[in-house]
Amino acid sequence: MKNYIVCFLLLLSYSCKNNPKEDSEEKWIPLFNGKDLNDWIIKINHHEINENYNKTFVVRDGILAADYSGYDSFNEDYGHIYYKKPFSNYKLRVEYRFTGEQVKGGEGWAYRNNGVMFHCQDPATILKDQPFPVSIEAQLLGGDEDGERSTGNLCTPGTHVEIGGALITEHCINSSSKTYRGEQWVSFELVVYNDSIIHHIVEGDTVMTYSKPQIGGDLPDGFPLPQGFALTGGYIALQAESHPTEFRKIELLELEK
Repeated sequence: MKNYIVCFLLLLSYSCKNNPKEDSEEKWIPLFNGKDLNDWIIKINHHEINENYNKTFVVRDGILAADYSGYDSFNEDYGHIYYKKPFSNYKLRVEYRFTGEQVKGGEGWAYRNNGVMFHCQDPATILKDQPFPVSIEAQLLGGDEDGERSTGNLCTPGTHVEIGGALITEHCINSSSKTYRGEQWVSFELVVYNDSIIHHIVEGDTVMTYSKPQIGGDLPDGFPLPQGFALTGGYIALQAESHPTEFRKIELLELEK
């Protein structure tokens, strides 16, 4: 009898985890259509909104890329491309990789460096000479031939979060991920519950968890929200920080509040 009960529970567990009906009910939204940038808003430092300076963001062969073939050198031309509408509760999946060489003039820290910015301020409110949006950043990094360099890290431009009940004011906190080198594709997932808990997941492993995203630290001139204001949602953006990067999947699943 005992063995029968154990077998039944194992079968039930397997059935729940592998129920095709359950998977089919998940309505993932492809944010990138693989064809063009019509659903996206571009903002590059020193330039007006939707000025795609030097064709920084391009679509080729079904891939959205931060591209520097049109640059002679990089002069703090930090770029972000925002999906057209904000979200609050969701899972986001992206597949990314770093390619080629960093453009001349890029900072050393920006080598194989990109990010998923979320809970972003409205791109229409970003100043012409504002290099980064007020947001939470899931930092994506690529490793060199030697040494360790985690990805799925946390950075906080104009924001703070809490980890283990403590307010975190450092700009960047490393995750527990392993190092991903060269031009290999990496799968990253973000799980966001408005101003509650947030998870960073790299290749199926949860590598960072924190909570209570809020306004904090240095802010752009005239920014209207006060220190400590809870961030319950916002726009999602991908970066261009001087190293060519490709994204071949960008999809979102909205969650219940």
